[in-house]
Amino acid sequence: MKTSDAIQLRIDEIKPKDFQGDILDKYEENSKGFQWQIAVLDMFENDISHEIYRKWQEILKLRENYECKGCATCCNLACSEFSPDELKKRAANGDKFAKQFTSIFIPYNSREEARKIYPEYLNLLDETIDEDVYFYHCPKLNDCKKCSDYKNRPQICRDFPDNPLCILPKSCGFYEWREYAQPIAMMLHSMVEIIDYYKEKINLAQK
Repeated sequence: MKTSDAIQLRIDEIKPKDFQGDILDKYEENSKGFQWQIAVLDMFENDISHEIYRKWQEILKLRENYECKGCATCCNLACSEFSPDELKKRAANGDKFAKQFTSIFIPYNSREEARKIYPEYLNLLDETIDEDVYFYHCPKLNDCKKCSDYKNRPQICRDFPDNPLCILPKSCGFYEWREYAQPIAMMLHSMVEIIDYYKEKINLAQK
């Protein structure tokens, strides 16, 4: 069953008996339709949202069964949707991730320079994402392209990948986790978007 159909089914399950009307219709305050909308918003907030959170925590917990293999792909070729200047601005504005990232990673001069380092991974990115990304590398890599201070690596490195929507090469120790968890994560992401859509439309209908 599609995610949208599953959510619609749950909305219909709490619909008043023999009631005619759609959840997004406008109803008089305190009418059956209005109270149905209130019940649906409550279900989103106190039931489905909690279910999404619990499932997400299960995914993150499962990650603990996997570990870094030291392939150094994420060190040789870290990528971000933000340019170096954008990351610096975000760091200056208090973004903790950007602050850590800019304190560690150095940008490549060009995409082609990055491609020479790891052509297979660049090809994978080209096939997977449409938007522009920027590539960075860690200066602590040794001549063998391995981390020279692995035991003392910062938290941002220890936490990667922090979600199963990251693009990972097969050499990554977390690749199997990503392959298993990605469809679930995408479903949860879809649920959040659908719920937000309903919440926005219901709130507009009740004004």
